Amino acid sequence: MMALLALLEDYANGRIRRERVFRDHDDFLAHDDDWLISRFRFPRAVLLDLCAELGPVLERATRRNHAIPVQIQVLTTLGFLATGCFQRELADRSGISQPSLSAIISVVLNGILNMVSRYIRFPYTVREQAEIKTQFAAMSGFPNVIGAIDCTHVAIRAPSENEFAYVNRKHVHSINVQIICDSNMTLTNIVARWPGSTHDSFILTHSSVGNRLNAGAVRDGWLLGEFNNIKK
Repeated sequence: MMALLALLEDYANGRIRRERVFRDHDDFLAHDDDWLISRFRFPRAVLLDLCAELGPVLERATRRNHAIPVQIQVLTTLGFLATGCFQRELADRSGISQPSLSAIISVVLNGILNMVSRYIRFPYTVREQAEIKTQFAAMSGFPNVIGAIDCTHVAIRAPSENEFAYVNRKHVHSINVQIICDSNMTLTNIVARWPGSTHDSFILTHSSVGNRLNAGAVRDGWLLGEFNNIKK
């Protein structure tokens, strides 16, 4: 009995090395697009492109034996963002530990944020604007439109600070997100930092696009949207 107690004490104090357990990873990308969209919000083609883009960053961050595959890192992070499930539940489903998932999320998010400027750009050049105007006119008959703008509320849990500021007109805690797209529904601007009680027009006025438009960056063009109580 004393020998057993001594062995347990050595194990608890780390004097005996714990053997790492490596679990099998599910091949999420083997599922069809409907299944993928329901859990990760993207079809297979987009997920593959995202994994390829983030691969060099994520592989450098995990140079070791039995490294977590890039697709597991990316898809598990997207699953967390898309569903809001508990990290432990998602980690178990992906065959990784919860601490590993917690570390992965920040790395994947930083990688995605570093990609934003290459893919989400407002059309400030004359050539870009002329092309978008032509497309909007052909599609809807509206002249001189350089983008469609709207805001959408993304529900969140009640924050611990300034909780009241995040309550929107439907009495739900949210972030009010401004989105601008072109005629092909390609995103050209996103602002996702204002509490749910913030008015849409305030977000536009205080955004980089709003500031540059007011400064004359676009001399002949319109953002098509529905805003109330905008003062000009």
